Amino acid sequence: MISFDALKTSDRRQILKVKDKKDDEIPDAHRTDLMTITRFVLNEQSKYPESRGDFTILLSHIVLGCKFVCSSVNKAGLAKLIGLAGETNIQGEEQKKLDVLSNEVFIKALVSSGRTRVLVSEEDEDAIFVESSKRGRYCVVFDPLDGSSNIDCGVSIGTIFGIYMVKDDHEPTLDDVLQPGKQMVAAGYCMYGSSCTLVLSTGTGVNGFTLDPSLGEFILTHPDIKIPKKGKIYSVNEGNAKNWDAPTATYVEKCKFPKDGSSSKSLRYIGSMVADVHRTLLYGGTFMYPADKKNPNGKLRVLYEVFPMSFLIEKAGGQAFTGKQRALDLVPTKIHERSPVFLGSYDEIEEIKALYAAEGQKK
Repeated sequence: MISFDALKTSDRRQILKVKDKKDDEIPDAHRTDLMTITRFVLNEQSKYPESRGDFTILLSHIVLGCKFVCSSVNKAGLAKLIGLAGETNIQGEEQKKLDVLSNEVFIKALVSSGRTRVLVSEEDEDAIFVESSKRGRYCVVFDPLDGSSNIDCGVSIGTIFGIYMVKDDHEPTLDDVLQPGKQMVAAGYCMYGSSCTLVLSTGTGVNGFTLDPSLGEFILTHPDIKIPKKGKIYSVNEGNAKNWDAPTATYVEKCKFPKDGSSSKSLRYIGSMVADVHRTLLYGGTFMYPADKKNPNGKLRVLYEVFPMSFLIEKAGGQAFTGKQRALDLVPTKIHERSPVFLGSYDEIEEIKALYAAEGQKK
């Protein structure tokens, strides 16, 4: 081993410079105290002495699934995974090859964890009840590859998941997952884009982790995310404007032509929920997928799209609203049920709630 004294003067200076810096001044390349997602979850687990580590094991399997899908997305063109698989899913959408692969990956990862009992995937018509020998106390609802219509053009796509815990050891039923979103114990998404980012909440705060390809580890890069109270961006598919109800149309009109002298808001709409919500979470503003004449019950699925994203937004200090009630108070009756949703900065959603309240008073 080379001693410190044997190093060149310039190298010694560089080492001393790094040692003297405060933690937040050290470049990431020189950091040795990286907070990985595994370390983060174990730290959280240590706060609960009664914890058996089941939740930590489950999350590690979800993380593994995300890494696998990220790798597949990155080489999709080379591996001929782009294009249609020749099947349709329960929503009547043509399945992409990556959809099918991602679904298989997550089902196998979740079942093999030995910690799940009921799984609900966007790609499968029926819920999956885990056999008793591999059964645990958690139910996972997930969309294995959201925004898959954007696969062919390289736009960010992602995985969305929510986790419920079953307290007693009964035979699993659909009622284990047909619960309000406020009963979830954790939720998150993994976005596959210019970088692979996993955003997670285990009930207290929201944290973002970025995959370091050289380490193969998710590193904490966005600690304790807080959504701004107000935002300058609104995100909605304006192609549906002719079918909107009055409160939605009024809010969008105010965004474009404010009457209080403030600047107009910017429209940003990617068409991939994970990417649109991720931007909303970091920069503030509003993400909307309202009900309209064509889709009176909305388009997004309650269990594995509306609930996990609403959970994250609320834990980051924002709000989520359906046009009638708090999104997380909804009680689904079917596993693929749909709902309208407005989520984002606290003050922006307050404004939308006021418009719906005023509309209700007119009727």
